[in-house]
Amino acid sequence: MAIRTIITEGEDTLRKRAREVTDFGPRTQTIIDDMIDTLYDAGNGIGLAAPQVGLLRRIFIIDLQDETGLTVFVNPEIIAEEGTQLCTEGCLSVPGKWGQVERPDSVLVKAQDRFGKPFELRGEGLMANVICHENDHLDGVLFIDKVIGDLLTESDIA
Repeated sequence: MAIRTIITEGEDTLRKRAREVTDFGPRTQTIIDDMIDTLYDAGNGIGLAAPQVGLLRRIFIIDLQDETGLTVFVNPEIIAEEGTQLCTEGCLSVPGKWGQVERPDSVLVKAQDRFGKPFELRGEGLMANVICHENDHLDGVLFIDKVIGDLLTESDIA
């Protein structure tokens, strides 16, 4: 396991569509383990997508740092959305910037776990927000593309 470099806004990889994962062998397991180490090393993130570590694979991980623990999503697809919520978002790939983004209040996502086993998960509130944010990374979309109003920096908040 290793900590990978989180790439930032301006890197071409962040704007490309990630490829579907078809092989769940040792290479994919290493990628997932490295992503977990990288997320926890970052200290202030609750989600990380493979493109953020320079890998065009349809994988993201989420740990809301609550009782739900870590969830690995491989080849995710949001199949239903309900309601709306206004979320204040930041991103490990866009350090020091935040903004308001409108997201669904509830989503139903189907995906595979790290071993290829299919599952469905309904996320609400913060979980729905993070699923949408991370899923956008797999399509080359950053939260700054969806900000309503101004993009804020630390100096705007202080």
